[in-house]
Amino acid sequence: MYGSGKNKKSGEALVVTYGKILIFLVLVTMEVVLAVNSWENYMWILPLEAILTAENAVKIWGLRSYKPKIACYVLDTLILLLLTYFSDGKLISTMYMIILSEFYLSQEKLSGSIAMCACSIGLYLLTLGVSRAMQGEHVEVGAMVAGAFNDLVLLSLHFLIFNFAIQVYRKNQKITKTLEELNASNEKLRLAYNELQEVTALEERQRIAKDIHDTAGHSITTVIMQTEAAKLVIDSDPAAAKQKIAAANLQAKHALEELRESVHLLSGIGENATLRDTLLSIIHDSTDGTDLVIRSDIEDLTLSDAKSRFICNTLKEGISNGLRHGGATAFYFELHKEGNRVNFLLSDNGTGTDINSLKEGFGLTGMHARAESLGGSVYFETEPDEGFEIHLTLPADAAK
Repeated sequence: MYGSGKNKKSGEALVVTYGKILIFLVLVTMEVVLAVNSWENYMWILPLEAILTAENAVKIWGLRSYKPKIACYVLDTLILLLLTYFSDGKLISTMYMIILSEFYLSQEKLSGSIAMCACSIGLYLLTLGVSRAMQGEHVEVGAMVAGAFNDLVLLSLHFLIFNFAIQVYRKNQKITKTLEELNASNEKLRLAYNELQEVTALEERQRIAKDIHDTAGHSITTVIMQTEAAKLVIDSDPAAAKQKIAAANLQAKHALEELRESVHLLSGIGENATLRDTLLSIIHDSTDGTDLVIRSDIEDLTLSDAKSRFICNTLKEGISNGLRHGGATAFYFELHKEGNRVNFLLSDNGTGTDINSLKEGFGLTGMHARAESLGGSVYFETEPDEGFEIHLTLPADAAK
């Protein structure tokens, strides 16, 4: 980007440099033509042209700012006045156009070129008048303007064409530079977007990996603990062992389902089932082959993937906890929308516990953190012999 901007700047400077060289060469050429056409006064014309040539060389290549050039433009006017006198006004308008070309080329603002053009036309007419007066002629302004009409038209046309070409060139340069800057900005945005996609994908993979570790890993650990506990009581208390094995079986099903969901997310395969269908599937898997009873009232809602996944995980965790810790045999699950909130309720008929002595383990603590990250909240209600309830509230997604 920076190299391109430098090239543009140097390219414009190159055009100005070549333009000044061309103007200077045309000036020298016209001085030769003027001297040939007025050879009878060469003793006066040649020194004046030499001064004009030297002065313009200094003005073009030796002076950078406008203020020091003012004296040069005054000297130009005086020399042109004398040349007008000694050449009888031949080619003077052309000399004016050449000197004006250098000014137009160096001037960045059009207003300055307009002012200079107007002053030059006035000075040209004044030069003609003074020259004729010096020759003893009677000067009539109307006749003089009429006689110089063609030259005045040429000066005006020269101003219009030269400045039009300069303005078009400069506007084209600005447009080109703007387009290059826009392309560079677009390229930066594209690279930033690609980098953001990579970072987002990495963060999502890390989140899924953590989810697998925290959720599925926790479930599998629980399965091992339940089966080990069942082994210890299988002879002394077969009913308790059966219940522990059933809880372990349910936990294993949930762990397998969570692993499948994580694999689907990592591979980019989306699930076509609705949230309601997925929740009903979890309930069916939990009751299939067991003595569990789960009643439900589920509204068909459309939520983001993150919220849907959290609701499903909370339902699985709640069922597993109720079965494992409370010995529950029946559950009631409800999901519905009220205003701009989604309400989740899962209650069981387990043993329950004193809410003040409730120790939140890995699963319940994770529910709090995840609910808060999604803009919601969760709380629990339980009493001894009164079961356990999970109340979850999440913000509903805006309708599309």
